[in-house]
Amino acid sequence: MRQGLIVAVAGMFLLAGGMVGCGTSSTQEKEDLIVVDVSKDYPKKELILQDLFDVEYIPLETTDEFVTLGWLQAIGKDVMIVRNMWAVDGDIFIYDRNGKAIRHINRKGQGNEEYSSTSGIYLDDEKGEMFVGNRDGGNVLVYDLYGNFKRSFKFKDNGFEDFGALYQPLYNFDKEHFIGQDANSGRIFNFNDKSEDLEPRNLFLLISKQDGSVAKEIEISFEKKVSQVLFAEKGIGRVTTPCIAPYHDRWLLTEPSCDTVYTYSSAEGLKPFIVRTPSIQSMSPEVFLFPGVVTDRYCFMQTVKKELNLAMMDTYYRLMRTDLVYDRETKEVSEYVLYNDDFTKEVPIANLVDEIFDLTVFNNDEIAFTWRINTPELVEAYQEGHLKGKLKEIAAGMHEEDNPVIMVAKYKR
Repeated sequence: MRQGLIVAVAGMFLLAGGMVGCGTSSTQEKEDLIVVDVSKDYPKKELILQDLFDVEYIPLETTDEFVTLGWLQAIGKDVMIVRNMWAVDGDIFIYDRNGKAIRHINRKGQGNEEYSSTSGIYLDDEKGEMFVGNRDGGNVLVYDLYGNFKRSFKFKDNGFEDFGALYQPLYNFDKEHFIGQDANSGRIFNFNDKSEDLEPRNLFLLISKQDGSVAKEIEISFEKKVSQVLFAEKGIGRVTTPCIAPYHDRWLLTEPSCDTVYTYSSAEGLKPFIVRTPSIQSMSPEVFLFPGVVTDRYCFMQTVKKELNLAMMDTYYRLMRTDLVYDRETKEVSEYVLYNDDFTKEVPIANLVDEIFDLTVFNNDEIAFTWRINTPELVEAYQEGHLKGKLKEIAAGMHEEDNPVIMVAKYKR
C-alpha cells in the first residue's frame, strides 16, 4: 500500500448526452463489465513491463541551453514538449522524437502575450499549436512551435467566480474541443473550520479550444456527493487522483460518488466499463477506485482509502493507496508490482495511475504511456552492473547531471 495527498492549486492548468445513472445499462451483458470488490484483499502478482508493452528509450539531449528536469507534456508525430516540474522559470523545450534538442522557448513576462509561469502544455499536432497554461494569470496562451503568440483566452462558465476555472487534467477531444475535469467540483473547503461545499456539479466537460467556454457538460448521476476530504485530529487527507484516464480513442470517466466507471466517446457517448462494490454510498471509511493505463488484456487501477497513515505524515501522500490490476483473460483481480526487465536488479515502476511527475498517459493507438527515468538512478544502476540491452548502452554515455531518459511504452501489435 501507498498513500496519497496532493493539493491542487486554484488556477492551475494541467494537460495531458443525457442523464446516466450509477447502475449498469440493461442492454449491456454483465460479463462485459469489469467488477471489482474494493473491500477485498487480493493476491499479489508480479508483472514484467516488456511482456505487456513494446518499450523504447529516448535520452533527452543535454546542452548548455537545454537543461531540464524532463516533465514530458506531449508527444506529436515529430516533436516532444518538455518543461520543468514547478515551471516558475518559464522554459519550454522542444525535442524531436529521438530526443535531439530543437528549440528552447521562454515567453515569461508580464505582457499580454506572455505567461508568468507555465502550468501545463497541450500540443495540437495538426495545427502546430501549443496551449500553455498561465498559472498566475488564470488564462491560456496559444503559440506556434516557434514560440510566436497566436491568441489567448480564459476558461469560462465554471460557476466559481472567486476561484476561476480549474480543469485538471485536460485532454484533446477533437479538433475544436478539450475534455476536462472540473477540479472545483465538490472541492471547495475551508481548512480552518473544516467545512466543505459539496455542490453536486457535473465533473466532466467539453471545452472550446477557441475561447475556453463550456460546450457540453457530461452528466453522471449519483445518490449524493461523497466527500473526498478527510479531517482528522492527526491531519488532513484528500483524494486527488485524476478522474479522467485516456483509453485509445475514448476516455475513462470516474465520478467518485458513483459506483460505475464509464467510457466516453463522441460516437458512443457514455458506456459502463467498471462496476465497483460495495457501493461508495454505503462505506465508512470510503474506498475510492480509479482506473489508469488499459491494454487489451489488463486494466490497471488504484484504490484510495479515506484513512490516514500516521507513519507518512511528513509527506504529501497521506491516504492509503493500493495498486490493482484486472486480467480480462482470467477475469481475476490482483495487487501488482510491475518490473522493468532492462534492470537486472528488481526495480518496480511505482504505478500506472497517478504518478504525475513521472507518468504520462496518452489517448492514441500507438503509445500507452511514457515514464521519466531520472539520470542519477540510471547512472548508479549502470555503475553497479544492473542494466542490460539498449538502456545499458544509453546509460554508458551519461553523466549524473544529464537530462532524463523518457521511456515510451507502446501497445504490442
